Amino acid sequence: MDETNNVVRETINWKAAILAGLIAGAIFMMLEMIMVPLFLPDGSPWGPPRMIAAIGMGKDVLPPPATFALMPLMVAMVIHFILSIIFAIILAFIVSRFGLGIAVLIGAIFGLLLYLVNFYGFTAIFPWFAMARNWVSIFSHIVFGAVAAWAYKALAR
Repeated sequence: MDETNNVVRETINWKAAILAGLIAGAIFMMLEMIMVPLFLPDGSPWGPPRMIAAIGMGKDVLPPPATFALMPLMVAMVIHFILSIIFAIILAFIVSRFGLGIAVLIGAIFGLLLYLVNFYGFTAIFPWFAMARNWVSIFSHIVFGAVAAWAYKALAR
């Protein structure tokens, strides 16, 4: 039993996984906040953070208006980065034994699966996610997974 636990601990680099989650999470949020207003009709950069903030604050923080508000933004960042770290740790367990190219491909697939779980599974709990079912969200999730895998592999060396 103890030998199995040691193998698991040696399988991933925890610091690299946490940093990969922070890096990928930051890139994800920047993509969402830039691409939503650029490519989606009536999109606001504050819409994605408000949707995330609503997980912890309730649906009253949802747009409209999708304007800047400090408290929803702060709550969104805390929730988002905690989830990003958790997802990156899970991904690190998966990609730790693969080379960089395969790891990034697995990460991209992981990101797509994450999108499907978030926007089709969790809509039973958080129905407002359904309104963000679009190509920007798909793209951002795929990039999140690919970047998390790449960052993990780069940092774990």
